[in-house]
Amino acid sequence: MTQENIHAKIRSNPKFAEMVDKRTRFAIILSLVVLVPYYTFMMITAFNPGLLALPLSEGGVLTVGWPIAAVLVVGGWLLTGVYIRRANGEFDDLNQQILQEARK
Repeated sequence: MTQENIHAKIRSNPKFAEMVDKRTRFAIILSLVVLVPYYTFMMITAFNPGLLALPLSEGGVLTVGWPIAAVLVVGGWLLTGVYIRRANGEFDDLNQQILQEARK
């Protein structure tokens, strides 16, 4: 079986289209979950920095912006882990099924 035949079988497999759709939708959702809060934070930083400069407690040194920024960073890491877990599970399983069917 030639390489072109395998590629054609893979592309014509309905599971391939399903996998691409699921992966694309999932990546877009996770991207929005990360980017919308991040750019909101950046817009607040640019246009109302005093809001993030408010102290957390009376006479305290820590400002409101620090914990929000920490949540954004840690949240990005956690969502990367969510993507990796799903990619290594559901998407890899679908990929293996597609490859096995293409080799038949």
